[in-house]
Amino acid sequence: MASAEVRQIRRRIKSVESTMKITRAMELIATARIGKAQIRVARAKPYTEKMNDVIRNIATATGSLKHPLLERRELKTVGVLVVTSDRGLAGGYNSAVIRMAERAVLRHQAEGRVVRVYTIGAKAHAYFKYRKHIIDHSWLNVTDTPTYGDARAIANNLLEEYATERVDAVEAYTTEYVSALTQNPMFWPVLPIEPPEVEGEIASLPTGYTFEPSPEEILGRLLPRYLEGTIFGMLLEASASEHAARRRAMKAATENAEEMTRLLTREANQARQAEITTEISEIVGGAEALSGA
Repeated sequence: MASAEVRQIRRRIKSVESTMKITRAMELIATARIGKAQIRVARAKPYTEKMNDVIRNIATATGSLKHPLLERRELKTVGVLVVTSDRGLAGGYNSAVIRMAERAVLRHQAEGRVVRVYTIGAKAHAYFKYRKHIIDHSWLNVTDTPTYGDARAIANNLLEEYATERVDAVEAYTTEYVSALTQNPMFWPVLPIEPPEVEGEIASLPTGYTFEPSPEEILGRLLPRYLEGTIFGMLLEASASEHAARRRAMKAATENAEEMTRLLTREANQARQAEITTEISEIVGGAEALSGA
């Protein structure tokens, strides 16, 4: 019969194996979602590029771009938009973005500015709420599979805050998806909108566009859509980064569980072998005592 030590080790082995099944399943799920997220990121880029082209053509035709959403104000109140996930188990994905955003909040406050915090994802919401920051608006259950409607709702809220001068600028802190192995936390200026640069050669070429209605009116309609597309692309990259980080974290957890299972199995075998050796020694010693008597 196995001793208490061996039974305890075997219970630990079963517990680690159960955990390993969960981490392996989460790894497979994240792997499947990465492919879909990559496709969505690739499909969204042509829309953003075409919007940039239209804005460049308007700038070329008018000679400059003038709109309230493009004008820079004196920074008295800054909005900080933090994009994280709603679920954990994604390695350092959330902590890297949150640390960058928190440093920006502290820097603005040290320079005498009022900071309004907007959060996307439960992790950022919980972090800043725990540290007594006032969260002006929070969006939950968005980052796993973001839709264009989510981006539109976020953009409309930020536009309203900017138009009513509750904030003079909005900064976004999110994650850039580089590859399945590399995701970088990044700063993204949201408002005022930074128009795409018009290169010298392109600006000197005669444009073939005729604008109806006026370029200014088109720009007024186009910039909110441009902001929506920008935020949508930001959400898609954050979603792909989240799944990639979770897959990497779950893969590492599964490998660690496999290694721990091997070590515990070896430990259990050694303990059982020691018990058998002790039992044999006791039997031999008892037999010798009986034969001597």
